[in-house]
Amino acid sequence: MLFHRRLLGFSKCIKKDICSNRGQNVIPRMLLNEWCNKLSHRGISTGKRLTDTELVIFDKDGTIICFHTMWAPWSRELAVKVQKATGLSIDDKIYKTIGFCPVSDKMLPGLFAEGTALHSKIELAKVLNSHGVPEQESMKIIENIWTEGEHKKYLKAVGNPKWVFETLIDHGIKVAVCTSDNREGTEAVLTELDLDRYISRLMCGNDHDSVPKPAPDNALRICKELNVDPLKTVMVGDTKADVQMSQNADLGLMIGVLSGVGKKEDLHGSDHVIDDIDGIFPLIMNIPEKDKNRYVHHVKENRFSDLNVIRKQKFSTYARNYPIGLSNPFSKLSSKKYSTHSGSNTYDYVIVGAGSAGCVLANRLSENKDNSVLLLEAGPKDNSWKIHMPAALMYNLYDDKYNWYYNTEPEPGTNNRVMYWPRGRVWGGSSSLNAMVYIRGNALDYDNWETLGAESWSYSDCLPYFRKSQCHQLGGNDYRGGKGPLNVSRGTSKNPLFQAFIDAGMQAGYPLTDDMNGYQQEGVGWMDMTIHYGKRWSTASAYLRPVLRRGNLTTEVEAFTKRILFEKQRAVGIEYEHNGESRKVYANKEVILSAGAINSPQLLMLSGVGNADDLRKLDIPVVQHLPGVGQNLQDHLDVRVQYELTQPISLYKYQWKYPINMITAGLQWFSTYSGDAATAHFESGGFIRSKPGVTHPDIQFHFVPTGVDDHGRKMLDRHACQMHVGTMRPTSRGHVSLKTKNFKDHPKIVANYLSTQEDIEDMRASIRLSREIFQQKAFEPFVGDEINPGKNVQSDAEIDEYVRRTADTNYHPSCTCKMGHSSDEMAVVNSQTKVFGLEGLRVVDASIMPAMISGNLNGPTIMIAEKASDIIMGNKPLPKSEVPVFRPQTLEAQR
Repeated sequence: MLFHRRLLGFSKCIKKDICSNRGQNVIPRMLLNEWCNKLSHRGISTGKRLTDTELVIFDKDGTIICFHTMWAPWSRELAVKVQKATGLSIDDKIYKTIGFCPVSDKMLPGLFAEGTALHSKIELAKVLNSHGVPEQESMKIIENIWTEGEHKKYLKAVGNPKWVFETLIDHGIKVAVCTSDNREGTEAVLTELDLDRYISRLMCGNDHDSVPKPAPDNALRICKELNVDPLKTVMVGDTKADVQMSQNADLGLMIGVLSGVGKKEDLHGSDHVIDDIDGIFPLIMNIPEKDKNRYVHHVKENRFSDLNVIRKQKFSTYARNYPIGLSNPFSKLSSKKYSTHSGSNTYDYVIVGAGSAGCVLANRLSENKDNSVLLLEAGPKDNSWKIHMPAALMYNLYDDKYNWYYNTEPEPGTNNRVMYWPRGRVWGGSSSLNAMVYIRGNALDYDNWETLGAESWSYSDCLPYFRKSQCHQLGGNDYRGGKGPLNVSRGTSKNPLFQAFIDAGMQAGYPLTDDMNGYQQEGVGWMDMTIHYGKRWSTASAYLRPVLRRGNLTTEVEAFTKRILFEKQRAVGIEYEHNGESRKVYANKEVILSAGAINSPQLLMLSGVGNADDLRKLDIPVVQHLPGVGQNLQDHLDVRVQYELTQPISLYKYQWKYPINMITAGLQWFSTYSGDAATAHFESGGFIRSKPGVTHPDIQFHFVPTGVDDHGRKMLDRHACQMHVGTMRPTSRGHVSLKTKNFKDHPKIVANYLSTQEDIEDMRASIRLSREIFQQKAFEPFVGDEINPGKNVQSDAEIDEYVRRTADTNYHPSCTCKMGHSSDEMAVVNSQTKVFGLEGLRVVDASIMPAMISGNLNGPTIMIAEKASDIIMGNKPLPKSEVPVFRPQTLEAQR
C-alpha cells in the first residue's frame, strides 16, 4: 500500500513538472526525494530539503551524545543514593520523576530529558517531602547526592559527530550547539569528544542570555550572532522541545533524530525524522553523484549500532579549508573579547556610558559600517544573575559593584535626612537596576518640552521613536511598537491583589485604562514591564549584546572617564582610567555623553564646561561658560502607604528566614525562568489627577504585594501590601555640583525635595487618595489595619511629617543638562543635542529633558537615544504620528 501511494505521488509530481518548464529536472529530483524518504524510513518526511544551508544547530544529549548510555546508569546510582540517605525504597518514584525506564534501561521524554538539572532537583525534593522528609532537609539531601561528573565515564557519541562536523565545516556550513545543560559540563563533554574546535556558537541553559526551549530566542540569537538567515538554518534534535523551538523560530528545516529519547510521535512537526545525525547531508545540501556512496556508507554503518564513536577512536586531524576567524571559536566563548582594537586609538564616535541611552546609541551608530564606535563604561559587564532575575532587583540597589551608590546632601525638606540615590554603573546602566516598569509619560509632557524650547520634540515627534524601540508582547498598533529590540510585556503573576487594586481603583471612580502608554494614560490598569521570558530586558540585552560582533564597535568596561579632551572649542576625545592606567582616545566626528543625570554634568564640569565662577574656585580651566550645567535637577519623590493583609498571599514568605521558599523560587527561575522570581511584582498601577483643574495625571501609583522600607532592605514583620505613590511634576528644583576636581570623588547632590508648598500639598493628597482606594470593597477580603502612615496620622501636619520622615527617591533624577533655546541661560544643549558654544560634543540621556515627564524615565530615555541617533547620523526624522490622545471631558472634577 505504501508503495502504491508513493508511486501515485511520483506520477502526480511527474505530471505537474512535465507540464511546467521544470520537467527536464524531474527524474533526478524524484530520485533524490526517494532517497530522502529512505533516510526518513521511520515514516516522517515532508520531502523538503534545504540546499542553501548556512548553519546547523544541534541539540546535545540524545543528538550528538548518547543520552541513554550516559544517564541510565546514573539514574540507578541516584536511586541507591536516595535510599542510603533516607532509608526510603522509592526507586520507582525516583525513576518516574526523572523519566527513566528500568525495563528498557532508557531515558524517556520528560523532565530530565527536556528540562534542566535544577528543575529535576526541585521535583525530586518534592518526592522526598511527600514521603515524610521535611522540605528543607529534602533539598539538602538532593543537593548532597547530586553529581554532575560521575556519568562521564559512560560518555559515548551518537553516530560519528566529528565526521559530521568536519564535513559541514568543509562545505562552509557553520555549526552551533544549543543545550539546556550547564556550560561547564557541556564544554567538558564536547572537549572530551574533540568536537569543540568546530563549534561557532555554544548556547547553554545557564548562560545569562539563554531562554529555555521551546522559546525561539536561543535559535534566533545564534542566527543573529553568526549573521545567518533563520530560513537558511537547520535544527537537529531528539525532543519535542527541539521541534517546537525550530517552529517558533521559523527555521528553514527541522530534522528529528531517533537516537535520543523522542519517538516518532514525539517528533511530529519535523520535516524529516532519521536515525541519527549521520543522515542529515542529503537533506541539507546537494551531493555530487561520485560522493553519494560515502554518505550512504556512513548512514548505514551508524544506525543504532553499539559501535558509537568515543573519544579514543582515531580520526585524522582536521585542518583544511577552515573558515577564517573560526580556528577555535568555541574556546573563546566563555570569555569573549569584544574589543576590536586595531592598534589605533581613534574612532568616529566615542560614547561615554553604556546605560539606557549609550547602548542604544552604540547599536544605531554602528549600523553604518563606515562608522567606528567606541563605548566606554565605568562599571563591569552585566554578567550577574542578580541583574537578570527580576525579583532580585533589590540586591542590586545596594551593591556598589554595579552601582554608583550616591548620597544627597542633608535635605531640609525631609528632616535633614541624607537620601540614598542608587544609579547604574554596569552594562545597561540603571536599566540593569530598576524595577523594570515601562512608562512613557503623558502626551502633554512632550508638547511641553517643545514649549520650553526643545523644537521637534513634541509628542507627535517622539511617539514614532517609542514605537521604533519597542516590541510589545501584545503586538504593535498606532501607539505600541511590535518589531523593535526592546521587549515589553505584561505581568504573569496570579496574585489576586493586583486585580483587587485595579477593581478598587475603579470603585473609587477612576477609569480602567487598557494601555497606560497608549491612548489613555489616566486611570488604573496593568503596567508594562521590560521583562522578556522571565528575565530583565535591559538596554544591554536589547541593544548592545546583539551587536557585539560588529567589527566597527568596540566596548571597554571598567573605564573611568576623567575628562573630555578639547582643542580650543572642539571636543576631540576622552581621557579615562583603566586598571590604574590613564588612556586617551580620540573622536573623528563626535564625543557623546550618555553618563546620566549625575555623571554627565559632573563630567562636563570636570572638563571646564559649566559655571565659570564655580570652576575657577576649583582651579579648573574654563572651556565654556554654561551656568545651566548641573542645575534644574528634578526627581520624583516616593512615599509608601502600607496595609496589613488578612491572608498569607504576600511576598513575606520570600526571605531568608524561610530558606526553602527562597531556594525553591530561585531554582524554578534558574531552570525555567518562571515563577515568583520571574517578575518584579510591580504589575498593576495607575495615574490620576490630584485635584480639579489639573490637565493630566500628576500622581502615580505603583502597587506591590509586599511591605518593605529603605529601598527594599527592610521587610515588614508580617504579610502586607503597599502603594508607592507620589507627585509626577514636582516644582522643587535641585542641583549637581563639584565638591573637588578629583574625577573619582562623588559630586554634591542637592535635591531640594519639598521646597515648595505645591509639592507638600501634592504629596499630602497622594496619601489621602491612596487611602481612599484601600478602603474600597475590592480590598475587603484581603486587607486589615493600616500600618503606615497609621490610623493616628490624619491631620495635614501629621501627614506632612510622615512624608518628611519616610519619603524617598523614586530613582528618576533628570534635567541637569536641559535642552532648550540658546536664549535660555539654563539650557545646556540645543534640540539637536549639541552642547552650546562647543563643537563635536553632545549629551544624550535623561539629563537633557527640559522638564520631568509624568512617569518612569527608562522608556523615555531610550526614546531620546533613538531619536538622537537619527539626528546624529543625519537621517530624515520618522514621520510624525498624529494619533488621538485622551483628554478629560471636564477639569472641574478631580476624577
